[in-house]
Amino acid sequence: MPGRRPPGARRPWLLPALVGAVVGALVAVVTGLGLLAATDGDDIGGSDGRALSLSGELLDVRGVLAAVRPGVVSINVEGTTVDEAGNLRQGQGAGSGMVLEPDGLVLTNAHVIADATTISVTLADGSRRAADLVGSLPQDDVALVQIRGGGSFEVVELGRSADAQVGDDVVAVGNALNLGESPTVTTGILSATGRTVGAENGITLDQLLQTDAAINPGNSGGPLVDATGRVIGVNTAIAGGAENIGFALSIDAVRPLIEDLRAGGGEVRGRAALGVSTVDLGGVAPDVLERLGIDGDDGAFVVTVLPSGGAEGAGIEEGDVIVGVAGRPVADAAALTAAIADLQPGEEVEITLERAGEEQTVRATLGSRGVEGDGG
Repeated sequence: MPGRRPPGARRPWLLPALVGAVVGALVAVVTGLGLLAATDGDDIGGSDGRALSLSGELLDVRGVLAAVRPGVVSINVEGTTVDEAGNLRQGQGAGSGMVLEPDGLVLTNAHVIADATTISVTLADGSRRAADLVGSLPQDDVALVQIRGGGSFEVVELGRSADAQVGDDVVAVGNALNLGESPTVTTGILSATGRTVGAENGITLDQLLQTDAAINPGNSGGPLVDATGRVIGVNTAIAGGAENIGFALSIDAVRPLIEDLRAGGGEVRGRAALGVSTVDLGGVAPDVLERLGIDGDDGAFVVTVLPSGGAEGAGIEEGDVIVGVAGRPVADAAALTAAIADLQPGEEVEITLERAGEEQTVRATLGSRGVEGDGG
């Protein structure tokens, strides 16, 4: 969470283009707005080869979209954070991403998946897949997620932002306002390059591309593409209190960060998560232990089961005592954390627990969470 601004500090004016918020209270998807669709209702037909917008010719928006759309995804997240009063708060958010590799490696903004405990990706064909955090660089607002379950996916083609010139036609594609179904497509020009601005979350972003193509909440992480359908930027933010001022991370600046995250670097790394908060049995009041029929000394006492996590899906309940993971004994809460950390997101594991004095075994599919300071 960003720190409190000192008195008299100027309020940052750059707002992430994200629908909803995982941090803080749940924010519903925007409804009831008078919206003008930025794309036709008809299906966009494909074309052979990439569209070219030659000097003096109109931008072929349909051709550009046919080139990039198959590799653009919508990203939905759920997460839990602790507020200033120490209470758990659930939240939801939505953004965009783009597939970089046929195995399902997806590029997005770090603020799209920040504090997420559940990530899902909706592909261009409408199918929805679970995904896991690979790693993120919050100070650069870049993150990678991996679509779970394997497969072969359509990808975007990365261009060179250095080749783009002010005045060039650009197209922004993404999950604007989390409207679902087909992505929102808006057009404009490249208004400026090399911008440096302060974002609302306290970080400073540089080497930004500025565009007047409409970038709306939910566009975060989606591509800004040139007239050939190649990605030159990652849609990131909009200027609060202004019209037609949007910003994208330049793809030339993002490329080395992608390689860093692929190689295991990053300020935040994705690690397996069961979706529970636990304490040692010694930290539970004796009358609670007696009421729940708990008479052992070993295990991790489940205080909270997080929504949509692996534990909830497996039927684990508050008050259960987890005593084993994948055949490995669990003596306390720290042992549970260590056992889960040795596993992989998406892995299905046996969880042994005690409930009302009886031992039982359930199977849980692990999710993922971001762990700070664990990257190379």
